[in-house]
Amino acid sequence: MQKMWQEAKRYLVGGVNSPVRSFRYAGGEPLLIKKGRGSSVWDYDGKRYIDYVLSWGSLILGHAYPSVAAAARKALKDGMGFGTTHKSEIDLAQAVHRAIPFIEKIRFVNSGTEAVMGALRLARAVTGRDKILKFEGGYHGHADYLLVMAGSGLATLSIPVSAGVPKDFIKQTLVASSRNINVVERIFKKEGWNIAAVIVEPVGGNYGVMAPDRDFLKGLRQITKHFGALLVFDEVITGFRFQHGSFAQLLAITPDIICLGKVIGGGLPVGAYGGPDKIMKHLSPQGSVYQASTFSGNPVVMQAGISTLKALEKHSRDYKRLIETTEHLSLRLSKEANDRGIGLELKYFGTMFSLKFADKEHFKLFYRRMLKCGVFFAPSEFEANFLSFAHTQKDIEKTIMSAAQAFDSLKFSL
Repeated sequence: MQKMWQEAKRYLVGGVNSPVRSFRYAGGEPLLIKKGRGSSVWDYDGKRYIDYVLSWGSLILGHAYPSVAAAARKALKDGMGFGTTHKSEIDLAQAVHRAIPFIEKIRFVNSGTEAVMGALRLARAVTGRDKILKFEGGYHGHADYLLVMAGSGLATLSIPVSAGVPKDFIKQTLVASSRNINVVERIFKKEGWNIAAVIVEPVGGNYGVMAPDRDFLKGLRQITKHFGALLVFDEVITGFRFQHGSFAQLLAITPDIICLGKVIGGGLPVGAYGGPDKIMKHLSPQGSVYQASTFSGNPVVMQAGISTLKALEKHSRDYKRLIETTEHLSLRLSKEANDRGIGLELKYFGTMFSLKFADKEHFKLFYRRMLKCGVFFAPSEFEANFLSFAHTQKDIEKTIMSAAQAFDSLKFSL
């Protein structure tokens, strides 16, 4: 495996294709994964790991879920791509609409970044305004104008704005320093009639897990309506993760546009944005807002998505159990750390959790020890970890036991 890593570094920049996931924060070399099944992945040496990364939250059913894999294989037999409309695009759109009726029309793209780019371009066109308001620590993909005070990789690498992004590209991006409605009110008092949209993750997942504040989000809805700005929920992570539908529905808050991704592709590259017809009709070819992509609506991806949403509909009553399992795991990990005097802030919500140590070096030591024990967490304190329906009670207990051993090793190093 060491030889393979050297080859990766020789031909891939930094040996990776997603820098935030390069293990730089955790230290050491990244895992090279050969295969995944259920709740587990295996490296090229044959070692098994319980996986809480799950392709960064995409695989809520677990790896290689039989019906999803079968649907993808079947689609491959009919062709890998057509560049025009096919039935599986329509079927997935209908499945999303049934789960989230607010989405009357949808546009499929290839990633969460593309979904957000399209949604904000649409918002600017509909309102005739230029400015976008986001929140410090909120990560909405790597579009130039959104790489300002972002979370995830930028937080991990301590970069406030990526190199290569001209200041002119971000001058129309306003950043609220906190999720405080009073701060938002002050911004709107000054710039409200110039703001096209407010974009927010209802549950933060790229600056550690940030639990939702329903009153704050309701306040956003009221302010944006008053000033004629659009409210965009970035549910690339949260869509279909807490229920068979959007998190917006659980809040009883209806944004103007929702961005989806991850789960709706069954682990394959996907993004989408949708909303009421009165907004979405402005997209080309029906309207004047241009958006196009060679691979959008790929038939293999669409079939994987259809199969995933069908399975999740059958699992709709099991979300409660999965949420309870996440809470159990999180509370046990916190207790094991606290019992040993380890400074650990463990945040969790729904089926997501994140770990932040009082001492950054402790995270590195803990992380490497967990890998040795066969537990694969996200390699940064700013990334979320996820549970899937494939995780078993045995997986959970092994994770807790491994963490207790890792905390013991930290205790003796204090």
